[in-house]
Amino acid sequence: MGASILHSLAVRGMTNTILLERDVLGAGSTGRSSSAIRMHYSTEVHARMAWESFKVFRNFREIVGGECGFTRTGHLIMGAEKDGDTFRANVAMQQGVGIDTRLVSREEAQELAPSFFLEDCGVIAYEPLCGYGDASATCSSFAQAARDRGARVILRCPAVSIDVTKGKVRGVVTADGRVSTNRVVVATGPWSRKFLLEHGIDLPLEATRHEVMHLRRGPEGPDYHPGGGDLMNQIYFRPEGADLTLVGNGNMEDVVENPEIFAQRASPGFIQEIWSRLARRIPSLADAEFSTGYAGLYTSTPDSHPVIDAVPGIEGLYVCTGFSGHGFKLSPMVGKLMAELMLDGQATSIDISPLRISRFAEGDLNNTGYGFRVMV
Repeated sequence: MGASILHSLAVRGMTNTILLERDVLGAGSTGRSSSAIRMHYSTEVHARMAWESFKVFRNFREIVGGECGFTRTGHLIMGAEKDGDTFRANVAMQQGVGIDTRLVSREEAQELAPSFFLEDCGVIAYEPLCGYGDASATCSSFAQAARDRGARVILRCPAVSIDVTKGKVRGVVTADGRVSTNRVVVATGPWSRKFLLEHGIDLPLEATRHEVMHLRRGPEGPDYHPGGGDLMNQIYFRPEGADLTLVGNGNMEDVVENPEIFAQRASPGFIQEIWSRLARRIPSLADAEFSTGYAGLYTSTPDSHPVIDAVPGIEGLYVCTGFSGHGFKLSPMVGKLMAELMLDGQATSIDISPLRISRFAEGDLNNTGYGFRVMV
């Protein structure tokens, strides 16, 4: 998010900017992202951000420069009969946004994914344009494009505190000294809650650990398959490269108190459980070969929607965090919206009022649609 915001500000002509990175680019959640690019959401604000971001991903070299690794696979979202009304409402909303998506029959889905078991599916949606990208490459490309316009990126320089005097931002104190500025964006991912609390800003953010694994498809496995979000088995998956399948889940997570310290490898229990769930959907992958597994951190909110807002009562302070596992696919548009908020006083490309800070105190949370974060 920091690199995307830096780039969007530079495109708007604001280049006296600095990105303070606590380690190296992509060292946090970005480098462990599943990097899925799809648009199936239950709220318009998420769907619009994903759709506008997708337009950037598919033309990344021309719009941003560099590489984002976009690979088209198509994406099936599978639900039970009881999910039918929700699917129909969501797909209608997404089509209204302009997204290329539709409901398909089991027979059509079977043609798209011959290796899938679909007899238990009561409703299926299909997005033909979706795929995945390379989150680390995308981050680096945003940063380099911003540098080329005059912005600065300072690595291994964590922010310690924000200097606020008489209700106005005056600077940032870093491990290497003070940076004078009158505008600051806090885009600190899983470190956000602790950092903001130290400045008197209490947001319901949690750092949560999520595991992912790669399986190598063997001779009996499909040569290729589309990506998918499987509500019944509570997993998401996509192909990776020539012969790997990435799979994660939507209902197994652990709260992490200190983002500096968490188990970074997939646990044996996760591997066994999620592999068995995947085999229910793609039976031939029961005989796949385990390749690798890892864990990364989400920054989660109660409604699985981010916070993108100016902080009330502190002039020049903005928050951009809480993406709950959805951040990568939204990042191009988030950068643009933050640039509008900072330079124009409000975001104009998309109505981001559903992402305001005050929604938690007001009890006006967004509808998460399916009840768990299966399709990240």
